[in-house]
Amino acid sequence: MRTPVLLSWSGGKDAAWTLNALRQRDDVDVVGLLTTVTAEYERIAMHGIRREILQAQAQAAGVPVIEAVIPPQCDNATYEAAFAAALGTARQRWPALDRIAFGDLFLADVRAWREALCARLGWTPLFPLFGSDTTALAHEMIAGGLRATLCCVDTQQLDASFSGREFDAALLADLPTGVDPCGESGEFHTCVHAGPMFAQPLALTAGERVLRDARFAYTDFSLAAH
Repeated sequence: MRTPVLLSWSGGKDAAWTLNALRQRDDVDVVGLLTTVTAEYERIAMHGIRREILQAQAQAAGVPVIEAVIPPQCDNATYEAAFAAALGTARQRWPALDRIAFGDLFLADVRAWREALCARLGWTPLFPLFGSDTTALAHEMIAGGLRATLCCVDTQQLDASFSGREFDAALLADLPTGVDPCGESGEFHTCVHAGPMFAQPLALTAGERVLRDARFAYTDFSLAAH
């Protein structure tokens, strides 16, 4: 009997690679994704990925997605309430479910915060990729067939021109010294569109690039018309 697991899904490469890693194991079964969506924008929080792409990712991954809906400029208490409500929805659907996996790589403070939140809510967090060498991991993802594009860049850490670029070997070679190859310090976020965790690739079209909060350069991706 495999233990059912929920996966925190951002739409980016780390979450996708976590799904891939969990599927290599014979002790767990990823039954669903949990994603935080910002109301009004209809996009995944932080990454800015459209809800239609989120749904297409879940379909390609072959698992349903449960949304934790938050308002723009959300405070921590509101976020935690939305997260708890989404976990409650998941447990109604899968009564044996009490574990949720995260794609965090090395930020100890983020891990500790998630552990404390999950403990309060009666859930056990899993961190399958935590402690990975991010340089090796970035190359492993690309060699393993993961395909993603940079959808958000923190212009205080990386030039806006990187927004919209493919996450590939050329990008890794071009990253300035001090920028984590996986963007783990928030330098960039990605939108995954292909890989071993998907039954079929997604066809995405890049739209305009916008600067939000005088800091974050977002590239607006949409599903390509068939």
